[in-house]
Amino acid sequence: MGNAWRRAAASTAIAVVATVTAACAPIVANDAAGLQNCHKESLATLYPGIFTIGTDQPAYPPWYMGDDPANGEGFESALAYTVAAHLGYSRDEVHWVRVPFNGALEPGPKTFDANLSQFSITDQRKAAVDFSSPYFDVTQVVVTMKTSPAARVRSMVDLKKAQLGVQVGTTSHTAAIEIVGEDPIEVYKTTADAKVALTTGEVDALVADLPTAFAVAGELRGGMIVGQLPTRSQKVEQFGIVLDKNSPLTRCVSAVVDELREDGTLARLEREWLAQAGEARVLN
Repeated sequence: MGNAWRRAAASTAIAVVATVTAACAPIVANDAAGLQNCHKESLATLYPGIFTIGTDQPAYPPWYMGDDPANGEGFESALAYTVAAHLGYSRDEVHWVRVPFNGALEPGPKTFDANLSQFSITDQRKAAVDFSSPYFDVTQVVVTMKTSPAARVRSMVDLKKAQLGVQVGTTSHTAAIEIVGEDPIEVYKTTADAKVALTTGEVDALVADLPTAFAVAGELRGGMIVGQLPTRSQKVEQFGIVLDKNSPLTRCVSAVVDELREDGTLARLEREWLAQAGEARVLN
């Protein structure tokens, strides 16, 4: 939801899946060529010597804290500065811009060099933008309030009787449709709008990624986690950094993400910012 709470589903058809998949394949950072020429002096960014990073507005915890991506707090904010540092950019050489979630995935020139907004990597999206190597594995979760009828949901049979809210164009939206179908789902422009709908009783529950769902539950009066949606495929949903299609930066950003996974940095950032998400039971 891909939401804070996102992540991502698609609106454009694939013309050349095989070509795109090969172009966006993860780069192994310990390959001799992995980080060659991946320093700011060699990188073709929008503005020389500046690394411009985009995110949605508002930006939610635990991905960003206080709706201030520049403070370095939250999983994606901290990760963004870490990636920038590995490319040779100091903190004051990182510039943030706000970009609507769906707008960042549209074809055409970008106002950012890289964007972290809980974008799930999908083949359809790869037709319009580049993705870095994945930096987070995603689980979709149902969140509600104790006063809602959905608080009594214990199974998928129960869930299909509930009215669900999701942000349009996200993988949370896609996952909800796959599980319960179109009818019991209300779509909203932003997760904030969906959250308002939950508090007013317009919907019974929301679908969001696991860390976001726990953050939302903490923000709501009487908020609670109902459970995880079961996975319908063997393919794990993953978040990736979005870049312009065929960006000259994609190789270097992917190489850094691979290095951060190998040296344990991604795991450390997850423990620091996402550990409070805990676990949620799977609805059967």
